[in-house]
Amino acid sequence: MNNPHHGARLTVHSREQIVERISSGQSAAEVAKAFAVSVRTVRKWLARFRAGGSAALSNRASAPARVSARLPEPVIALILHLRRSMRMTGAAIAQKLSLSRSTVSRWLKRAGVGRLSHIDPPEPVRRYQRERPGELIHLDIKKLGRFERPGHRITGTRTGCRNAKAGWDFVHVAIDDATRLAYVEVLGDERKATTTGFLLRALRWFRSQGIRVERVMTDNGSAYRSRRFAKALRLLAIRHIFTRPYTPKTNGKAERFIQTLLREWAYGLSYPSSKARNADLPRWLDWFNRSRAHSALSGRTPFSQVNNLMRTHS
Repeated sequence: MNNPHHGARLTVHSREQIVERISSGQSAAEVAKAFAVSVRTVRKWLARFRAGGSAALSNRASAPARVSARLPEPVIALILHLRRSMRMTGAAIAQKLSLSRSTVSRWLKRAGVGRLSHIDPPEPVRRYQRERPGELIHLDIKKLGRFERPGHRITGTRTGCRNAKAGWDFVHVAIDDATRLAYVEVLGDERKATTTGFLLRALRWFRSQGIRVERVMTDNGSAYRSRRFAKALRLLAIRHIFTRPYTPKTNGKAERFIQTLLREWAYGLSYPSSKARNADLPRWLDWFNRSRAHSALSGRTPFSQVNNLMRTHS
């Protein structure tokens, strides 16, 4: 027996018997009945014998004779890089590389990263989302090191990458809970005057988009706890909500946005300096608000979600 497939109806010996019986004058129908197979099967093995002799009665390889064009290795590597490093969805990768979603999905599954949860830790189970734009705005601050040459995150080595005493930039962010619409500024510190000034400019910007802010959520940082910050909110009749101490997931929308901001803007390109990085922020933020589809928004962008919810609650 020559490498029979598991569960094959006919062995190689049986196929040879079929050919012999046909050659001796039996009809295909008679032989099919004797071997409990279809007439079509009998004719198939007879045709193979006539085309290739006894060798053709052996089992063929299970692999298809033709395989569709395989993606080039650099493209496969880019798909996995966008998934692992940029945490992009399969749909976003497919759109960016002009590939079908099924092709991208197949390669992500093969690499074991078919789900983002396989890369990122799962989000807190208890999620919430406000219904109206402006119902809740999340504020947070992320400190980024200044640099005069690309650092080790980009070069992959710490040799010659030190930017000693370059100082820090403070990225102040404000993101709307219902729409993910974001406003960001890079400032020189996180003191109460700077933080309050950012708050007022952010509120003014959201107002220019047709959004009146009702609540602001922050952590318990000293600037957010200051009298100046509290007075600004009180005069504007905006409620201030604090996160639970040592529970960053309470401010999860801001935390998740900051992760995206760092991955796709701060560390997404090789900037020659922190000044160049900061100058690129308006471009990235405009893309985030106007063009980046969000799975949490059913594939919509923040601006389209604003328009959608504005119509719903008008």
